[in-house]
Amino acid sequence: MTRAWTWSYEGYDAGTERLRESLCTLGNGYFATRGAASEVLGGPAHYPGTYAAGCYNRLTSTVDGHTVENEDMVNLPNWLPLRYRICPAGSAPGPWLSPDHPFLAEHRQTLDLRHGTLTRWSAYEDEAGRRLCVEQCRLVHMGDPHLAALRTCFTADGWSGAVEVESGIDGAVRNAGIARYRDLADQHLTGWETGDERPDTVWLSCRTLDSDIRIALAARTRASAGRDGMPRPRLSALRAFHSLVLPVVAGTPAVVEKTVTLYTSRDPAIDSPLHAAVDAVALAPHFRALRASHRRAWDALWRQARLEVPGEAGAILRLHLFHLLQTLSPHTAELDVGVPARGLHGEAYRGHVFWDELFVLPFLNLHLPQVSRALLDYRYRRLPAACHAAREAGRGGAMYPWQSAGDGREETQQFHLNPRSGHWLADRSRLQHHVGSAIAYNVWQYGQASGDTEFLHTRGAEMLVQIARFWASAAEWDAALGRYRIRGVVGPDEYHDAYPGADAAGVDDNAYTNVTAAWVLSRARELCRTLPEATQRQLSERLQLDPEEPERWDDLAHRLHVPYHRGVISQFAGYEELAELDWAGYRRRYGDIRRLDRILEAEGDTVNRYQASKQADVLMLGYLFSPAELSALFRTLGCPLDDDIWHATVDHYLHRTSHGSTLSALVHAWVLARVHRPDAWTYCEEALTGDVADVQGGTTAEGIHLGAMAGTLDFVQRGMTGLETRDQALWLDPAPLRELSKFGVRIRYRRHWDIDLRIRAEQVRIAVPASECAPVRVRLRDRTFALAPGTSRRLDLPEDP
Repeated sequence: MTRAWTWSYEGYDAGTERLRESLCTLGNGYFATRGAASEVLGGPAHYPGTYAAGCYNRLTSTVDGHTVENEDMVNLPNWLPLRYRICPAGSAPGPWLSPDHPFLAEHRQTLDLRHGTLTRWSAYEDEAGRRLCVEQCRLVHMGDPHLAALRTCFTADGWSGAVEVESGIDGAVRNAGIARYRDLADQHLTGWETGDERPDTVWLSCRTLDSDIRIALAARTRASAGRDGMPRPRLSALRAFHSLVLPVVAGTPAVVEKTVTLYTSRDPAIDSPLHAAVDAVALAPHFRALRASHRRAWDALWRQARLEVPGEAGAILRLHLFHLLQTLSPHTAELDVGVPARGLHGEAYRGHVFWDELFVLPFLNLHLPQVSRALLDYRYRRLPAACHAAREAGRGGAMYPWQSAGDGREETQQFHLNPRSGHWLADRSRLQHHVGSAIAYNVWQYGQASGDTEFLHTRGAEMLVQIARFWASAAEWDAALGRYRIRGVVGPDEYHDAYPGADAAGVDDNAYTNVTAAWVLSRARELCRTLPEATQRQLSERLQLDPEEPERWDDLAHRLHVPYHRGVISQFAGYEELAELDWAGYRRRYGDIRRLDRILEAEGDTVNRYQASKQADVLMLGYLFSPAELSALFRTLGCPLDDDIWHATVDHYLHRTSHGSTLSALVHAWVLARVHRPDAWTYCEEALTGDVADVQGGTTAEGIHLGAMAGTLDFVQRGMTGLETRDQALWLDPAPLRELSKFGVRIRYRRHWDIDLRIRAEQVRIAVPASECAPVRVRLRDRTFALAPGTSRRLDLPEDP
C-alpha cells in the first residue's frame, strides 16, 4: 500500500520478505542496512545486510577448475539483532518470537520516506492467550553518518510479567546473499574482538582479510524499566550482546532503545575505529532527540531534490528518489566512492561500479552537484589505473574498466553462471569499452550544468583527453571503406559478445560505441582549443600532448564508420546477416524471455546468432542526445540521419529487444516520448514498477537497480521537459505524456538555486528565485529569452513540429 510519503506492507509473507528488505533499506550515503527483521540473524526468508560505501575486499575462488579473484562490497557485522520472548510470572520463558513464529497474529511495516524511518508493528499471542504487541522504529541517521538506532516498544495486552530481550552485534556474517555466487569464497572478515564498555555498551571490531579495512561497531542498549532492566553483557568470539529482563504491566508500554555507531579505518580524523565508535555512542543522545535531528537532515535534503508528480507515479518516483538519496547523499561528497549499480541495498554485482552513473549524475547535477563532482573524482583517482590498463592492452590513453571497485582495476568476472543450465560461461562483458565514453559524457554534462570550470579545465580535461586518446588508438583505417573502424567490442546490448562461430571475442563497429567515441573526440578537441592559454599549457605539459593529436581526433570524429542496413542504423557491422528469432514461439514456450541469453544457452544455442538485444543499444543514442544534437553529430560523421531513418531504427529494435535489463524500458520510454508518444507510457510504467514489482524475477531482493531508479527521476526532470544545459543556457523542449502531463521540478543551475519549472497541460512556467546573479538564458525550442532573478514567466507550449 502506498500513500504520498509512506510505503506500507500489511501482513507477513516469507516468500516476499527479501524483496521487502531491499525496498525498506535505510541508509545515509555512508552506510546502509537492509530492512531485515531484527528478531532473526538470517535464514531462507531473511538476509540482514549492512554495507559501507567503498568498503571492498578481494577473495580467491575456484570456478569450474579455474582460480579466479573477485572483489566484493563487504557485508559488515549486523547491528540489528534485538530478539525477545515472553516470561510469564512463575513459569519458564516462552520461545523467542519472530515474524516466522506461529504465535504471530498480526504484522505490518511502514517506510516513512519523508523522515527516513522504518516502523514495524507485530502482535503475538501464545497458547495461554497472552498477547504482546511490539512496535519498533528504526533509523540510519542522515545527519551523523556513523549513527543508527532502534526503539522497540513492548505492550502486554491483558497480562503482566516480563519480557526477556537480547540486543547486540553479530559478527558471524558472510557475503551469502546471492544464490548464484554461493560456490565462491564469501568470508571477508577476520580478527574479531568483542568487549563491553560501561554497563550499557558492547562493541565488536574486525577487519577485512585482504584490503585490511578495520571496522568497529558499538551498541548501547537502554531500557525504561529501572534497575530490573539493567543490561548484562554476553560476549563470545563473534558476537557481543546484552541480555535484560524487562518488567511489563498490562497496557503500559515498556521501551528499549538501541543506539549504534559504525566506523572504519577509511574514515578521516580518527585515531582508531574502535575508539571512535565507543566514544561516539557514549555521546549520542536518546532516541527522541536522534529522530528529531535525523528528520531535520531529511527535510533539508528533500528541499534540495524536490520533484512533484501527482498520483501513483509520483509515489513511486518519491520512493526512487528516497533510495537514490540514501545511496548518494551529501555525505558521499566526503568519500572516495563510485556509483554502486545496486545501491547499498544488497550484494548483486558485488557492489561494483559500472556505467550506471550515466543515468544517475544527470539528475544529481541539478540538485547535488557536489556529489556529482565527488563521483567524478572517484573516476579521476583511478585514471592512472585506466591508463595502465590501456598500455597493457597495447592502446593509448585511458581504458576504464567495465566493472570497477576499490583501486580501479578491471573487476569484471571471468566466468558467470547460467542458473538455468548450471553452466559456467566465459564472461566477455569487459569489452564494453563504451564505459569510457559514459565517463566523458558525465564530465562534460557536469561542467555544463554546474559551471565548475575549475574541475572541467583540470581533472575533467585530463579524463576527456585520455579517453579520447584511447579511442584514437583503437580506431583502425579501412581503405576500402574510407572510414575508421573500432573492432572487437561489446555494446550496451551485452547479448552479442562475438560473431556466430567466431573464435575471437567482440563485434566490429558497434554504432553506439563509434558514435559516442566520435562525440568524445570532438569534445576533447573543443576543450583543448578553448582552454585558457596557461591552463592549456599546463595540460599539454602534464599529459605530453602532441599539438597534432587534436587534429587527428577531429579527423576521426568525422570519419568513424557507422553501419546501416535496409534503411536503419545497424547495431554493428554484419548485424543484418544474423537470423531472425521466433519471438512469438519463445514467448509461448517460456512466458518471460527477458533473459533470452540464458534460455538459448540452456537449449545448446546462442543469442549471438540472432537479431535480438537484451536492452537498448543503438537507441541509447536517443537517450544521450537530443534530436538536434544527434542530427548534428551524424552530420559531422557524414552519415545520414533524418526522421524517417531514426523512426525506422526505433521501430526495428523495439521489436527485437527482450528487455533483460531494467534500464531498457527506461530508454525506450525516453526515446518514444519523442518518436511515438502514445507508446511511451507502457515503457515508462514498466520502468517505474521495475523494482517495486520486481519485474526481473527476484533480482530486486538482491539490491535495487539504482540506475533505473535515478533514470525515472531524470525522465521527468529532463526527458519530458527536454531540459538541456549547454551553451550557457537552459534549453527546453517539453514532451509531456498524457499520463504525466502535470508535474514540477526544482533545480539548481550554476549559481541559481531553486529554479522552479512546472508543466501544466500545454503551458510551462519557469521561475528564478531572487538573487544577485545574472539573468538565466532560456531557450524554448525556437524562442530565446532572459529571465532575471526574482521573476517568472509562463509560456504556451508550441505544437509538436
